[in-house]
Amino acid sequence: MRPVFSGFALAVSMLTTLPFFRVHDFFKGINGYAVMFYPLVGALLGALLWGVYLLLLPAFPETHLKLLLLFLWVMLTGALHLDGFADTVDGLFVPKEKAEAVMKDPHVGGMGMIFTAAFLLLKASALWHLEALWALPAVLMLARYNAVLAIYFYPYIRESGMGSLAKAEFTRGRLAGATLTVASLLLFVPQGWALLAAAGIVLLITGAFFTRRLGGFSGDVYGFLVEVTEVALLNLLLIGAAS
Repeated sequence: MRPVFSGFALAVSMLTTLPFFRVHDFFKGINGYAVMFYPLVGALLGALLWGVYLLLLPAFPETHLKLLLLFLWVMLTGALHLDGFADTVDGLFVPKEKAEAVMKDPHVGGMGMIFTAAFLLLKASALWHLEALWALPAVLMLARYNAVLAIYFYPYIRESGMGSLAKAEFTRGRLAGATLTVASLLLFVPQGWALLAAAGIVLLITGAFFTRRLGGFSGDVYGFLVEVTEVALLNLLLIGAAS
């Protein structure tokens, strides 16, 4: 059981800034387990955000509280996926043969900054108008499940790093474990299967595009996928509420 718990701890360490289960050694054997727990960590983050919303609702105007929730969302994830989103956008505005080098650059370019700011405004607006905040655990879970599926089904374009270790150790059994977690939790979510289908469409479109452009995924593109999936699902919930 130790590799399993260490994998969970590594998933929490990688995907959140929570001061629990901190792991700093990515030793062999736990990286695949960490990927298996990505959806569960997403669900826990979403539940934490929803809990904070319910706790603070009597104390703050709702619109301000939702913006505060977005700030907390970014803080709890350490802006990890936003950083990947920004780097990926920078890579879209150069010739494809230069894209990976631009994405590896630790400095965010102008296009990455502009698109990330616009993207955050879109996410803030969606959260502002969303009534179904109970769905946040499902949204964050499915966005990270998309990353799990991308790790398993799509090529990883770099020969070294955490991504290559995770892909090498992420077996079919661990994919089944992640899928069972998602399916079990979706049983309690109204519209859960529609959200799953929408997340799948986002994955297929993103996967097809970056397979053509880059030959597969990198860590930055995983972050891009997570962010785009979250916004797509928030907007789907808004459409469902309006219909």
